[in-house]
Amino acid sequence: MAENNNNQNQGPNQGQGQGQNQGQGGRRGQGGRERGPRPAPVTLDAQGREITEKIVHINRSSKVVKGGRRFSFSALVVAGDKNGRVGLGLGKASEVADCIRKGSEDAKRQMVDISLSGSTIPHEIVCVYDGARVIMRPASPGTGIIAGKTVRAVVESAGVRDLLTKSLGSKNAANVAKATLKGLMGLRLREQVYKTRGIELKKADAAPAEAAPEADTASAEAADAATE
Repeated sequence: MAENNNNQNQGPNQGQGQGQNQGQGGRRGQGGRERGPRPAPVTLDAQGREITEKIVHINRSSKVVKGGRRFSFSALVVAGDKNGRVGLGLGKASEVADCIRKGSEDAKRQMVDISLSGSTIPHEIVCVYDGARVIMRPASPGTGIIAGKTVRAVVESAGVRDLLTKSLGSKNAANVAKATLKGLMGLRLREQVYKTRGIELKKADAAPAEAAPEADTASAEAADAATE
């Protein structure tokens, strides 16, 4: 009889404990599902255009003081409208959220215009920043972006969809991102080059065609002289 009483007393307690553990596990499972990958934040600029922000790199640094260590964070953020405008910003703070916010604000302030040729770049370019060296080549439509995560974040924000790249030298994320942005800023379209040199595009295209009849006339005169 004593054993039966003990079993009856333990039964409800065990059932309650198992139910509580299962309920807690279920709540943890729901919380885990909610912590999925977040989409890139999208904001609007003064003209009403959508600006996409991407976090390139987050660095943590520590300072040893009398009471222990003090940690600070820095975030490298790229912002762009995917239509020829892109910027790179760096934010520093004692909290991760604050440094990301500062970096995004800095990137929006420093946005510049990029010259694109459709979905790719107009010509090949080699850009160097400190120890980083990035090579970018145009690609045919449908190729996609062949690049690492740092270069990809910058060129995608600028609106490039087809590109071949190669990163040489330093693997530092900040230097690679700055080298990529420097290369994008150095791109020039044919119209921009002609305008800088003071040449009209139509005349430049017609010049080779005008030179051809003169060459034919010269060759005909030479042939007549040889016949005589």
